Amino acid sequence: MIVEAKDVFKTYHQMEKPVRALRGISVEVQTGDYVAIAGPSGCGKSTFLHLLGALDLPSQGEVLWHGESISRWSETRRTKLRLQRIGFVFQRFYLLPTLSAQENIELPMRELGLSAAERSKRSEQLLNDVSLQDRKHHRPAQLSGGEMQRIAIARALANNPELLLADEPTGELDVATGQEITELFQRFHNQGLTIVLVTHNQELASSAKRILKMRDGRWE
Repeated sequence: MIVEAKDVFKTYHQMEKPVRALRGISVEVQTGDYVAIAGPSGCGKSTFLHLLGALDLPSQGEVLWHGESISRWSETRRTKLRLQRIGFVFQRFYLLPTLSAQENIELPMRELGLSAAERSKRSEQLLNDVSLQDRKHHRPAQLSGGEMQRIAIARALANNPELLLADEPTGELDVATGQEITELFQRFHNQGLTIVLVTHNQELASSAKRILKMRDGRWE
């Protein structure tokens, strides 16, 4: 098992009032899983994804990575986990506008300390995987929404993560482009990648092996 959530609660405090985003959620993600989390806006989907990815910690319960509770880890160890073993894809891409497509892909590898030759070889491979070799010198403003998301996916895969987490990866895209991204996720999963994603896109959700439906911070 890669990651497990055990009876997880998450409460935020806004203007001294508690907001219960998650209310006792449990799930197991095995190697090779492809899980889609669906549900209305504001039901806690993204909050839960952030907990799985060690971007946040639960208020109660545990998130276990290979059986170890990440709440007991130092922030340095959680940062290392995110860099080395988890890839993140977000709705709004978050590419750095001053860098080329290839340079954006190489950022996580640079943080990991890979050599320029290693970064170049890996980024060229990923550009080929997402069919954007001819856009490697383009900056984000010169790319379409679908191209930016494909570069963001390539960046998420730069350090060969165990787990890919995606938060509404087709949310900013039109239907046809969303279909291209859906097919790309399916292809990477077929190659062995473990994926957990949050989506409103029914077609993207239906491509997953497992669909979990959330409402008001609980599974339906």
